[in-house]
Amino acid sequence: MDWRLKRFDELDINELYDALKLRVDVFVVEQTCYYPELDNLDRDPNTLHLLAYQQDKLIAYLRILPNGTSYTDYPAIGRVVIEHSARGTGLGHRLMKRALTACQSHFPNLGVKISAQEHLESFYNHHGFLRCSDMYLEDGIPHISMVKSQLE
Repeated sequence: MDWRLKRFDELDINELYDALKLRVDVFVVEQTCYYPELDNLDRDPNTLHLLAYQQDKLIAYLRILPNGTSYTDYPAIGRVVIEHSARGTGLGHRLMKRALTACQSHFPNLGVKISAQEHLESFYNHHGFLRCSDMYLEDGIPHISMVKSQLE
């Protein structure tokens, strides 16, 4: 597995294309959720992009937004996506562990907040996230807010 953690201006054109294509393939096409996927938050100079390649194919991705972007007091992990053929392999857990390590390194002494699809609550519980909201609809999909306390 080839793991890459980069800021927007460090992504090469192929990595950017791969990330955007995977996100659109899953979030827009597979989940039939038509929303503005490109929201300019990717370009924030402190946003981190975590990519996992296997045999030159992007199979997992997420982004980490700095505190003050989505949430005042927390950095946020979002756009967590696993390519269809790689689901059920434990890759999502490895991706999340790497993301939390990156958060600890780049945003020390802060917790992390996410907006999670409600059916993934137990997945995020496994990584120390606790539900902190009622269910709400985001682009027609049930979501919940979850927080992981200050990272150690």
